[in-house]
Amino acid sequence: MADLPSSDSGRTSSPAIDVITTGLMLFALFFGAGNLIFPPVLGASAGDHLWQVVLGFCLTGVLLPLIAVIAVSTSGEGILGLARRVGPTFGLLMPLAVYLSIGPMYAVPRVVTVSYELATRPVLELMGMTPGRWALTIHAAVFLGVCLVLGLRPSKLADRIGRWLTPALLALIVVLCAITISSTAPLDRPAQPDYVAEPLVTGLTRGYLTMDVLAATVFGIVVIQSLRSQGFHSTNAVTKATIGAGTLAAALLAAVYVGLAMIGARTQGEDVSDGTALLRNAADAALGSTGVIVLAGIVLLACLTTGVGLLSSFAAYAHSAWPKVPFASWLSGSTAVSFALANLGLTTVLAIISPLTLLLYPIAITLVAVTLVDAAAPGHLRMTYLLPVATAIVLGAVSAAADMGWTAPSDLLARTGIWNDSTGWILPTLVVLLIGVGIDVATGRWSRPASDLSGADDDVARVAAEGF
Repeated sequence: MADLPSSDSGRTSSPAIDVITTGLMLFALFFGAGNLIFPPVLGASAGDHLWQVVLGFCLTGVLLPLIAVIAVSTSGEGILGLARRVGPTFGLLMPLAVYLSIGPMYAVPRVVTVSYELATRPVLELMGMTPGRWALTIHAAVFLGVCLVLGLRPSKLADRIGRWLTPALLALIVVLCAITISSTAPLDRPAQPDYVAEPLVTGLTRGYLTMDVLAATVFGIVVIQSLRSQGFHSTNAVTKATIGAGTLAAALLAAVYVGLAMIGARTQGEDVSDGTALLRNAADAALGSTGVIVLAGIVLLACLTTGVGLLSSFAAYAHSAWPKVPFASWLSGSTAVSFALANLGLTTVLAIISPLTLLLYPIAITLVAVTLVDAAAPGHLRMTYLLPVATAIVLGAVSAAADMGWTAPSDLLARTGIWNDSTGWILPTLVVLLIGVGIDVATGRWSRPASDLSGADDDVARVAAEGF
């Protein structure tokens, strides 16, 4: 940490402490509902292939988000600015898709259903009640109603709740992991077919479902602003501090994922694909009924804070892009969409979002990779962005179509012997990236001074106003 800036007149703590604090904040931003429910499923489903699956999961669920945050820090721009480098229309559509997927189309309904499965439902069962479909509906209505009220009147309350409850939830998970791992041996449970055939690839695709790479393109700018407010002013200082904070957050995420996966490997459950049920069973076995209540309270409040943040972020983005529609209207509309999707149940929500994830992830990862290349260029690259992103869009669409049942394009590409729907896009996109770099070098854009890196918000608003 010797390279970090020294304290200035406004600094109340050391640079190292600021980096640690920012890292803990970043961990809290990433650690949501999906981060809780997916790792136990891996542990229960992987059998003897656990560590291969966990490695794949950490590559896409930990390493890639870390790289994305670092990429954003090198650019000084969030997802709006990164997408704008491809073109103004893409600069509108890509951020919109990202905000929808980490907001009302997926992440918020997931938060609602997970908080129901880990909080409301166990408590009702503990009270001797048999919750029916009505219970989820009432839970979703109350949960999202509170989110709406808090989102309409933003205050420091939600931040304070998140700041205290996320570490509390982490502490409880540590206790749960320690008790379960130390007292229970792994179950002799056969691996599921997907985990036997391609364990590493299965882990990679499961890591996609955390949506953390997409979230990193949004959270990255939050980290930058936080560090700058703490006295890190130069791009070099911000980048180094981001690397330190991101590494801490990534290490915590990886440790939690490993612990939760080991819990899943040791926990009884009729359905190994139900992460919420596995967590409930583990909490009951390790801590009894008291533990179920404590876990329920922490999960409910932590998910509530997450829901407020996600809905407010989407509404703020939508209002900035389409300012004629009031913030309150965007917030109310996104809350209503989240309510409708949450009532479909978590399994249905995952089925809906899976094709979108397969489409967006190649695009987001490609955009991050190109941004890292662009960091080495004095000029603002053009074809280096346009060609690989276009390739990622096409190949991501092939994977998304296959996930929805239309396999003809995927089957055609599979004849090459190098294509699969999870990672087949990587090699072609990399080749096209190199071609794009070559074109920009040949045309002088690599060394031409850039003058068009700012004004992302203005471009998005202009495109929205003009229509696309």
